[in-house]
Amino acid sequence: MHTKDSYINCMKAMNSLKKFGIKFGLSTIAGILKSLNNPQDGFSCIHVAGTNGKGSIASALSLILQLSGYKVGLYTSPHLVSFNERIRINNIPVSDKKVIEAYKAVNKVIPKNLETTFFELTTAMALYEFSRQKVDWAVIETGMGGRLDATNIIKPVISIISNISVEHKKYLGSTISQIASEKGGIIKKSVPVIAGVKQKKATSVLKKMAAKQSAPFYRLGNEFRIRRNKDKSFSYFGINTVWRNMRTGLLGNHQIDNAAIVLAACEILNQNKAANLFFQNIKHGLAQNKWPGRLEIVSSSPLIILDGAHNLIATRYLAKFLSENLAKRKITLVTGILDDKPYAAMLACLLPLCNKAILTRPKIDRALSPERLFHAAKKIIQDIEIIPDVGKAIKYAIKTASLNDAICIAGSLYLVGEAKEALDLSALIK
Repeated sequence: MHTKDSYINCMKAMNSLKKFGIKFGLSTIAGILKSLNNPQDGFSCIHVAGTNGKGSIASALSLILQLSGYKVGLYTSPHLVSFNERIRINNIPVSDKKVIEAYKAVNKVIPKNLETTFFELTTAMALYEFSRQKVDWAVIETGMGGRLDATNIIKPVISIISNISVEHKKYLGSTISQIASEKGGIIKKSVPVIAGVKQKKATSVLKKMAAKQSAPFYRLGNEFRIRRNKDKSFSYFGINTVWRNMRTGLLGNHQIDNAAIVLAACEILNQNKAANLFFQNIKHGLAQNKWPGRLEIVSSSPLIILDGAHNLIATRYLAKFLSENLAKRKITLVTGILDDKPYAAMLACLLPLCNKAILTRPKIDRALSPERLFHAAKKIIQDIEIIPDVGKAIKYAIKTASLNDAICIAGSLYLVGEAKEALDLSALIK
């Protein structure tokens, strides 16, 4: 069988698995990894949890470690276009062949009577591949939550919790304190914790959990701080270090907070002699970091921005960026939102900044119908089109926009991924 056919069959088998836990816990992933000789023990790890910013933080740390001479594995989710994006070696997605080999190796050790989830399988595949590739470091992003997340099987050198807001209530709890407790479940004994959380209740929960584990706790705004400059650079006032005129390659004021967390991790890695990271590599890695689908500009005329903005806090970040940078442009919003998101509140953030809305629906079965979005949107904006097909929605947005207008495609990472996959945006504009 050709590699392409084998890859397609592999994806079909993986996608047939349940997306969320049959029974939450680490026993399944622990058993799989034990049968693979515990590949996760063969390299150093950084564990990244939180509501937003995980990918931005993880990708920056991966690049900085790579520039410093280390071989680095990066595991993130979800992917935008290709599954291979989830498992990267030195920031390059693994090949189809490697995906197939990892799948076969993991699937071979899973007992036939044992039900596994998609995420448990893919986590095992990533850890297996990192071991096989003999990486020095792996930066591992949690899927959902932390305490019972399949990735929590690792023994990290640093644990990071980017921020916390209410999400996945069915699985994580309905209050900030409950969600903080779940995400704080990645805290390990004596392992430093870096947090960007701002809520008093979340901070209190995490500090208590860290103290119980004798884990040093460093919080943005307390143990380390930043000062933003008018030229969009910033100064970092760290635990024992000051770094000035720093920049992040990612757009959005909120990315400076994520960058500060990255710098705190670098500082601790150096202080603990876990890694040897030179300042120039740290500075260049942060400035060169890119993370697709997060305020990603794919065209300048008209300006086309892709942003997942898949929950309320991410939508607020996007709205702030649009209001600060695109106030003089006419904006068309192309949006599709999943059914577990506060879609009315998300639309209320974005639509007052827009002249037109095009409501669409990504192909995932959890996507809301455009008609349901319309009932919330019509209270805010008059110019609304319903075009269920994502590709056709984007084509229409481009066709009806002038070269000085802006088109923002946002509301779900699945929407952004489908947009990137379905269309060559640059070709459409010509």
